Amino acid sequence: MKAFILAAGKGTRMRPLTVNKPKPMLPVGGKPILQHLVDNIEDKVDEIIILVGWKREEIKENIVSKGTKISYVRQTELLGTADAIDHAKKHVEDEFICMNGDVIIPKDTLHDFIDFFSESDSPIIGMSRVEDPESYGVLMTEGEDVVDLIEKPDEPESDFINAGLYGFDKRIFEVIEDTEKSSRGEYEITDSLKKLIEREGLKGFEISKDEWHELSRPWELISTNEKIMEDELKKNIEGDVEENVHFEGTVHISKNATVREGAYIIGPVFIGEGAEIGPNCYIRPATHIGENCKVGAASEVKNSIIMKGTNVPHHNYIGDSVIGEDCNFGSGTKVANLRLDGKEIPVIHREEKVRSGRRKLGVIMGDEVKTGINSMIDPGTVIWGNSFIGPGAVAKGEIDQGSKIQ
Repeated sequence: MKAFILAAGKGTRMRPLTVNKPKPMLPVGGKPILQHLVDNIEDKVDEIIILVGWKREEIKENIVSKGTKISYVRQTELLGTADAIDHAKKHVEDEFICMNGDVIIPKDTLHDFIDFFSESDSPIIGMSRVEDPESYGVLMTEGEDVVDLIEKPDEPESDFINAGLYGFDKRIFEVIEDTEKSSRGEYEITDSLKKLIEREGLKGFEISKDEWHELSRPWELISTNEKIMEDELKKNIEGDVEENVHFEGTVHISKNATVREGAYIIGPVFIGEGAEIGPNCYIRPATHIGENCKVGAASEVKNSIIMKGTNVPHHNYIGDSVIGEDCNFGSGTKVANLRLDGKEIPVIHREEKVRSGRRKLGVIMGDEVKTGINSMIDPGTVIWGNSFIGPGAVAKGEIDQGSKIQ
């Protein structure tokens, strides 16, 4: 059996983090999203086929398997999810697993799904219960059978949603061929699945909401990173650690990283290759620090993802945030992550006010942002890349690409 992973999209809802990077390559729990998928499924399939498009070379150069063959199929036009799945037609013999490239599901659950599919004579769809089903494709079920699928209904009659994991055979290509473009001008897998239900039937496989991680919005990286670190991160000290460094919990220090005297690190924490930590800094749980980053004296980082090449060198605080690549924090820059009234933090994302679902949320920062000394960033701020936050300035709301805040 083969696996087909959809990783060709541009991840527009994840911007500004995906302006320069394909969404499946965003890091959580010490490695890219897509690497989690490969690691979790490779033992159960004969070949992994990855559908790639924009920035495909970064994916091809960085994703690896311990033994299972990986091959790539290029999608040149983004014509919808059904069209994306149709690209598997020439590369699978019959039964295959199909999964979205922005969903992480634990290895044991994926293996159980494959076993369930292998024993079934019907196509299978993974489904999970959520608190806001109106934001997803909602599945109507009778026992194991899925009897209907409604995309983003105003008043959902079920809390089961499409989890982006499928067990298909050649029959899916027949219904895709009969699928017409939607009102959005795309070939939607929802429409194809409706036809599949009518013609062949479709069974559901429930995935616990605690084991299903969809990564659509930037702040969802934070909660997923926290969960995966708790469950999967392994203690590993490969870098250089000076005397008088304090470790608690699970700490992973990659090769060629340096942790200097006085650093106080409470795991789970991941520190990437070539990173420089300390002296005299405080790194708190669920923090991912990418390769060649610096966290220096009197700086504190908590529950955040900091991508490669970013410097948090002195007297900085970053909490509950996602920071892009090659950013630089001026001395004294502070990121606020909690409203004074303690209420949920809304986000202005791509000019739309969006619920984050989080009481604690700092900044979502694109690549190559620079802050001046003693600058301040309000909770829930989104800063697009190549922006400059001047000395003593306050950044709030959504800061456009290349802006200068004085």
